[in-house]
Amino acid sequence: MWAWGLWDWGSSGFQHVALTFVFSVYLTDAVGADLPGEVSANSWLAWSTAAAGLLIAVMAPVLGQSADRKGRRLRATGVWTALVVLCMIGMFWVRDDWTYLWAGLLLLGLASIFIELAAVSYYALMAQVATPSTVGRVSGFGWALGYIGGIILLLGVYVAFLSGDGGLAGVSTADGFDVRIAVLVAAIWFAVFATPMFLVLPETAPPAPGAPRLGVAGSYRKLLTDLRALYRASPHTVFFLGASALYRDGLNAIFAFGGVLAVTVYGLDPGQVLVFGAAINVVAALGALAGGRLDDRFGPKAVVLGSLVGLVVVGIVLLLVSGPTMFWVFGLVLGVFVGPAQASSRSYLLRVCPDGQEGQLFGLYATTGRAVSFLAPALIGLFTYLFGSDRAGTVGIVVVLVLGLVALLPVRSPDRGVNTRRPEGD
Repeated sequence: MWAWGLWDWGSSGFQHVALTFVFSVYLTDAVGADLPGEVSANSWLAWSTAAAGLLIAVMAPVLGQSADRKGRRLRATGVWTALVVLCMIGMFWVRDDWTYLWAGLLLLGLASIFIELAAVSYYALMAQVATPSTVGRVSGFGWALGYIGGIILLLGVYVAFLSGDGGLAGVSTADGFDVRIAVLVAAIWFAVFATPMFLVLPETAPPAPGAPRLGVAGSYRKLLTDLRALYRASPHTVFFLGASALYRDGLNAIFAFGGVLAVTVYGLDPGQVLVFGAAINVVAALGALAGGRLDDRFGPKAVVLGSLVGLVVVGIVLLLVSGPTMFWVFGLVLGVFVGPAQASSRSYLLRVCPDGQEGQLFGLYATTGRAVSFLAPALIGLFTYLFGSDRAGTVGIVVVLVLGLVALLPVRSPDRGVNTRRPEGD
């Protein structure tokens, strides 16, 4: 369980430094600050994120199905993890010049695709480290490790490179070198802490002798057949996939644009964003641990619903307030609800998944999430462009969270007899 959870810890190198608090802010606040034309760097970031989401929607379920069929979930996780690390290393060469914006957006978009594909197989591997009665706690444990790893990494790169004039290490700030070296350290962090899982966890069972090989077209035909069978056997699982697609898009937007909005709307400087990131990770880690125990006791749906209500209320408040102090107060409250919503979503799916289909079902989980993943980024970009205000873009996040909350209300919880983990065909 510890070896598995350390992948979450290591992935904080991408999630917190590249995607949310450092590199994305660097792209919009520095690299793209003097971008010519009417379209802002914020809008380009939103639209490139949406494009990456569409690619994930097409690729994830078939690749997850392939990992299930070939018994190579661990290997698949390793390949995609390595590609994320390579993209982060490439970010080191993105200088503080608007001509480098496109390279930065491309690397960030590719890394976003690869991290999602890695997560498909990684989530499926949770079946090897959790029992049906501990799924919630194990999932929450992994998310908490991710948040704690993010705290340590963010504070480390802030003190070493980003505070003051080049941090304690005294690195140059010319051409964004301080930010670029921080991303390089984050890439090494991910590689180091992801490694124990590949050394300790056994690979999934190999395929049965004589199992048919499927091409790309055959894989999609099988996917449609399995999805129809899943709907007939457990329609609420399909309903959950649809509802979670909406609210997870809102959660992803919080992470992707939270650091950018903190700077452009609430007046935090990039250094303060990192300190805030460390603080919110403490709160989110505690929320994920508490949510995991509530999940095993009351079921994942109750935890997700409560979290979404909290996120919507706090999101509305953040739309109405201004200034760094208000952002600190309500931003930290927001963090309480983010972790449980994420951890219990993957807990829900593992509880209802037939044995041997975890990779495919988590691939569908990624696909349904990414099928609408353009929605929040596109709304943020559209509102930002139409109203000429970054604050207006935050409305898109709240709207998507509300839609997900409403869609989840009629979905049954697995602890009330929708489905339990059981071998296929029982």
